Parts: sequence; structure tokens; C-alpha cells
Amino acid sequence: MPTTKLIAISGSTRTGSYNSALLRLAVRTAADAGADVTLLSAQDMDLPLYNGDLEARDGLPAKVLQLQALFASSAGFLIASPENNACVSALLKNTLDWVSRGVPASQGGPSSVWPYKGKTAALLAASPGALGGLRGLVALRAIMQTLGVLVLTEQHALSLAHQAFDEAGELKDPRQAAAMTAVVQRLVSIASRLG
Repeated sequence: MPTTKLIAISGSTRTGSYNSALLRLAVRTAADAGADVTLLSAQDMDLPLYNGDLEARDGLPAKVLQLQALFASSAGFLIASPENNACVSALLKNTLDWVSRGVPASQGGPSSVWPYKGKTAALLAASPGALGGLRGLVALRAIMQTLGVLVLTEQHALSLAHQAFDEAGELKDPRQAAAMTAVVQRLVSIASRLG
């Protein structure tokens, strides 16, 4: 059976990000479950702010074309996003928007593969607050479902994240670790069957 390919994306740009720390643990869990995971940071995408006039004038940036191919070749997504005003981070939304654009004829399009079609996603968040970024996951779920992604009903929102990790970057509370592990293992299981 071929290895399930997943893309893991952190929507945070902060040094010492709790979301990125949680995602690193999730990536390790997915790899332990047999997935081949490519870890991306929205900060590393280096994409301009989406602008339809820019797209019409210059076409899609080379990085977007690379991301589209990478997304199309994966079975699913593991996304950790901070909550910014009850929504996802602007950087993550910008990346998702660019990747959703069709490839123009001048760049070899129209694309025969929709980068999101038939994919499965699991959502994670971490926050020092009591809700753990949960409100942002509602918005992220709506975005991903609009793009045609099957978003797992299971998700993990890590509250009091500033106290949740030990010095080695592991979750201190075994219940939190088990909850995160269950979400990730379910993603790998479903994505391997559907992808």
C-alpha cells in the first residue's frame, strides 16, 4: 500500500509559536502512523497579498504553481492556525486563496487537477486563552469546506498553551497528547482510504 502523503501547515509567523509547536508534535504522530508529511510554514511561502489585478497582469507566482502541484499530490492536510479576531491568520488565508486559483492558459492551464479536490483535513489550534483558538477553527473549517475538502469533525484546540509544553516541546498533560494523537491518527486513516 502506498504511503499516505500529507501536507502540514502552520498559519503562525511567531517565533516560539504554540501552533507551530503543536503542529511539530502532530507531524511526528502522523509519521509514526505511516504518513509521509511535508511541513510548511505560511511565513516561508513568501507570497504577495492576493490581488486579482496582480494575478491578471503577471499570472500566478512560481511559488503558487509549486504549491498547487504539492497540494494536488497530497491526500490531505494537517493545519494548525492561531485565532486572530475569531478567524484564521491572514497569512494562512492568503496561502489558501492563492493555491485555489486556476492556472491560466499562459502558464500551461487550465489546470486539470483542483488542488483541494478529494482531500481530507484535520484542524488544530493552540492559544494561551481558555478556548484554545477554537473560534478560529470554525472559520478555518468553513474555508476548507468551501474549497471542497472533507474536514474531520474531530479537531484539537489546546487551551492555556503557554503552560502546556515542557522544555522538550512535549505536551505535559497526557490527556491533551492523547486527544491530539487521536485526531492525527484519524486523519491518516481516512486520508489513506480516500486519497
